[in-house]
Amino acid sequence: MAKKPSFFDRLTGASYDNEFETYETPQMPAATHPQPMIDEPQEAQLTVDVYQDNDNIYIRALVAGVSPSDLDISISRDMVTIHGKRIEERSVDETDYVYQELYWGAFARSVVLPAEVDVDAAEAEQKHGLLTIKLPKMNKDRKTKLKVRG
Repeated sequence: MAKKPSFFDRLTGASYDNEFETYETPQMPAATHPQPMIDEPQEAQLTVDVYQDNDNIYIRALVAGVSPSDLDISISRDMVTIHGKRIEERSVDETDYVYQELYWGAFARSVVLPAEVDVDAAEAEQKHGLLTIKLPKMNKDRKTKLKVRG
């Protein structure tokens, strides 16, 4: 008498061979998504806080150990992209580490802004490892008179 397959057997597609008391499982197909090249450097995602008040949007990120010259900040009216690199100065032999949890290498983050900003009036400051970007919001209610030349 054949053993009735269990819920798990039906779920996974495994079949039970009563004569030899063995399980057979179907072969899993190979992954079809592209794998990154091993030689390609990977960028970590920078963690950020984004908040706003009536006049400005602020972005804060911890960039301890990164020189301001190693930060690249690109701003458009609706997006900010931060690129950087934290460079490790090797003074400890790899085999001497007990824990090694700090991230060293390239990082990046793009943030879609909740409102349009004045790109020319943006400011960035790094103090005690905290990067703060201040982005003044565009005043959409501002009006001006345009004179026609003739």
